[in-house]
Amino acid sequence: MKLKLPTRSDVTAAAKRIKPYVYETPIFRSRVLDEIAGANLIIKAECLQQTGSFKLRGATNRLLQIPEKKRAAGVVAFSSGNHAQGVARAAKRLGMPALIVMPTDAPQVKTDGVKADGAEVYLYDRNSESREEIAAEIARKRGAILVPSFDDPMIVAGQGTVGLEFAAQAKAHDIELDHLICCAGGGGLISGICLGLSGQSPDTQVWTAEPEGHDDWKRSLEAKTIVSNAPGTRSICDAILTPRPGDITWAVGSQYLVGGCVVTDEHAYEAMRLAFRQLRVVVEPGGAVALASALFRLPETAKGKTVGVVLTGGNVDSRLYAKVLSREV
Repeated sequence: MKLKLPTRSDVTAAAKRIKPYVYETPIFRSRVLDEIAGANLIIKAECLQQTGSFKLRGATNRLLQIPEKKRAAGVVAFSSGNHAQGVARAAKRLGMPALIVMPTDAPQVKTDGVKADGAEVYLYDRNSESREEIAAEIARKRGAILVPSFDDPMIVAGQGTVGLEFAAQAKAHDIELDHLICCAGGGGLISGICLGLSGQSPDTQVWTAEPEGHDDWKRSLEAKTIVSNAPGTRSICDAILTPRPGDITWAVGSQYLVGGCVVTDEHAYEAMRLAFRQLRVVVEPGGAVALASALFRLPETAKGKTVGVVLTGGNVDSRLYAKVLSREV
């Protein structure tokens, strides 16, 4: 079956559609971080978005396009937390019921956030159960709309508004982004950003950022075909632990991405500490992977250049965050 792929115009349309529902998140600079990286970093804080991550953008774009007559049955989604909160918030605003399938080991701050917006939570074991199968069955029984976390053209278009917004902010400050680094799980954000930048900043080279053991995007780009992660590999970066790139996101991202960066959990922890100290911004482990890549694993071609970095989420468990800041982990 031929895939329906999102386009640059879909991202532009999404930006207009969701504008009343999302924040324009700020960009930051830090001389200290520039010195560590050996590059000029322009840092966009999507961790300061409503619900604490970029995921609200795609969820809002997707739910706004559900016909009125189908909204009463609600939506079902599956997520480790950030997409869950985005869907829950968007559904609440549109008066739709929502159920989110979440892993039993999801951070408490994320399950609490979903419940606070009135959505139901169905917990599953990520090691022995399929969240996709569970969500699909619940949606079927309820007659609800299934809202994927990344492999959906409307989700990708919504996430791509980060790229449009980032390019506009850079232009307003007379900055040209030579490179951009963003984390990649399923790839909804990174592929959307590629589409957004393709019209506004086409010469920007875009790189994925991933934790060790979950570098499926980097390996897929090198192999020029989708490569999956080995079963059972773990990382503290829960927000971006997906088995492989999505079919839609790979079809888009592989056209634009120039390569990938890989960091350790320890790199992510240090990036979290530096974001707090130098930017006064709270970032979760998965949301700090792009900054960690820029600081500790920056590609040689980006040295001395202007590099955009996206901090994608700030929904970190308070106990873990305290341990990170005090170097107990």
